[in-house]
Amino acid sequence: MKRIALASGVAVVGFLVAARAEAHVFGAWGAGLGEGFFHPIGGLDHVLAMVAVGLWAAQLGGRALWALPLAFLVMMAVGGLAGGMGISLPWIEAGIAASVVVLGMAVAWAVRWPVIAGLGLTGLFALCHGHVHGAEIPQAAAPILYAGGFLAATAFLHGVGFAMGRIAASNALRAKLLRGAGASIAIAGAVMWVVG
Repeated sequence: MKRIALASGVAVVGFLVAARAEAHVFGAWGAGLGEGFFHPIGGLDHVLAMVAVGLWAAQLGGRALWALPLAFLVMMAVGGLAGGMGISLPWIEAGIAASVVVLGMAVAWAVRWPVIAGLGLTGLFALCHGHVHGAEIPQAAAPILYAGGFLAATAFLHGVGFAMGRIAASNALRAKLLRGAGASIAIAGAVMWVVG
């Protein structure tokens, strides 16, 4: 289990470093799968919210293990389509900021909502995240590849959160640390909301 956590952490750091180092290169020669993949990983608000979905799904267990991440991916695709088509939605930036705070608090408080309520909440937040990704699609992009990239990155980040959550579930101290991580995500989201 420790090896999985270490490998996940190394992968996230590697992707974050690569996203920073290559961001201008992808935009220079066109935007496909790679640009789409690195777009959400390049924004701390997106990374924190998506990892929090995986953490919360792991805490809830049962059907939530697959339902929350899947709902997020589906609604993110819907939001991306709307954003790419130029359809305006209200309060998108506020929704993204709120997603980091609320999902972080859900992990911190180990909220045990019914799965349907969790689906509604994560779906609403995913719509906001997807809309931003779709609206920011570069003109040179291959839309299907770009969307596939940001959905793959989202699934990867959910998986990182899920793996961390499952590891934490095996030990009471780790479970407390996981809740502390949720609180840290919520605080970071609140700071980004105030500063941004």
